[in-house]
Amino acid sequence: MLDEKYAGRVVEVIYEDRTGKFTKRHIEVRGIRNGIVTARCLRTNAPRTFRLSGILAVNLVSKNAG
Repeated sequence: MLDEKYAGRVVEVIYEDRTGKFTKRHIEVRGIRNGIVTARCLRTNAPRTFRLSGILAVNLVSKNAG
């Protein structure tokens, strides 16, 4: 699953939010702390946070961001 080894990398995640909505996003992982992933969404170029418990699948897209 997603952990600190993905920091600085681009991954595709399947995510279920608190309302039960599923999304697929490409994100650049900035860090993981206390069960929260901080990232940048590549589609919107906006900062995002994700609960680790809501991430259902992870696929490495790029070893290095940019």
